[in-house]
Amino acid sequence: MKQPSHHRTESAVKPKKALGQHFLTDESVARRIASTIESYKGLPVLEVGPGMGVLTKYLIADGHDVTAIEIDTESIRYLTDHFPALTGRLIEDDFLKLDLATLYPDGQKFCVIGNYPYNISSQIFFHILDYKDQCTVCSGMLQREVAERLAAPPATKARGILSVLLQAWYDVEYLFTVDENVFNPPPKVKSGVIIMRRNSTVSLGCDEALFKAVVKTTFGQRRKTIRNSVKGLLPAGAPLPDTPLLALRPEQLTVAQFIELTNLIDASRKSI
Repeated sequence: MKQPSHHRTESAVKPKKALGQHFLTDESVARRIASTIESYKGLPVLEVGPGMGVLTKYLIADGHDVTAIEIDTESIRYLTDHFPALTGRLIEDDFLKLDLATLYPDGQKFCVIGNYPYNISSQIFFHILDYKDQCTVCSGMLQREVAERLAAPPATKARGILSVLLQAWYDVEYLFTVDENVFNPPPKVKSGVIIMRRNSTVSLGCDEALFKAVVKTTFGQRRKTIRNSVKGLLPAGAPLPDTPLLALRPEQLTVAQFIELTNLIDASRKSI
């Protein structure tokens, strides 16, 4: 398949600020991102926001079964013209509204990859989390600050809500940094590439809805100790759990400690 020239790749589709589009122009970076899922060739791949296909062409060349979702009509036209391999596999829609279980029915496992729009990257990963039992691996590029947050270990400032919620189900690894000058237009920040591989966790061993509430509540008031932030999760008259975890701040806790805290709060709720 004839590939578009480097010059044409830069000029064919106008990047749209409203969609957070920054088109990658460095072929070596695109090749490197595509190779992150090389060992998952047996699984179908969903590419989010292919733009002009700088990543798509390497995924197809590597033999992956690619479906692409793109919201930009101009990009859809370009991809249709240049990537016949995507015929019938190109979805014009908003990824955040897409029911992935309909796209991959009967519990089918799949991979997700993309150069994710910076303005919705956190929402993208919350959406993927809804399909954690099917999404085996997810990799790609996003704003470096967000990428570092997703992979942040306990006791680091970058750790946040998504760090804990994702790391409960995935092993998240920060792979490499990408400079601003390999994009059209160049973003104002550096980018980071991560990979998330589904871990062996089947159940957290706690009330998962309460676990999410504990994580979101404590990080929502991260300057407070956990003792002060979790009071609002307890009904009137319910005692605070007796645990040294209450003296810590949320970024200090491991996933296992958040699970322990959730169970203690659950027990306290039921004690009245």
